Amino acid sequence: MKKFSRRARVATGGVVLAAAAAGTFGTVSANASAPAAAEARPATVKAADTVTSTHLSIAAATEAAEAVLDAAKKENQRVSVAVVDRNGNTLVTLRGDGAGPQSYESAVRKAFTAVSWNAPTSELAERLETAPNLKDIPGTLFLAGGTPVTANNAPIAGIGVAGAPSGDLDEKFARAGAATLR
Repeated sequence: MKKFSRRARVATGGVVLAAAAAGTFGTVSANASAPAAAEARPATVKAADTVTSTHLSIAAATEAAEAVLDAAKKENQRVSVAVVDRNGNTLVTLRGDGAGPQSYESAVRKAFTAVSWNAPTSELAERLETAPNLKDIPGTLFLAGGTPVTANNAPIAGIGVAGAPSGDLDEKFARAGAATLR
């Protein structure tokens, strides 16, 4: 067994002593704050202060998106489709075979625009004549091709389609996707 020099033993002892002191201090600190944490309780909110909202399921969003691609395929169109929830969060996006690279983002933005205003984007595009600053709202796209999905007269999702040669076709396919949900 190798003997350590006095200097090495003193240094090692100092390290051990410092580690023990740090452990003791940490335990004392943790125990000092434990009673305060135990007293903290989650806030209880009255039912009258809450709102319940309806959301489209992933299965339904996927079904609608696939219906869009099927409708477009029947007319030999290559499109992308996006379905967003009430808050504008993307639920499903599908880029059809051969769809242009720009169609993906455009579909998401059309879906977001449709659900945000609870109106087809073709109608919203007409509003730009009287309110041109609408187009400056981040994440929106005021071109035909988006349609809202509602439940109990409230918007719960938006379907956006992009890539067909006209917005009218994009919106026709979006409506075909929404029709599968009714």
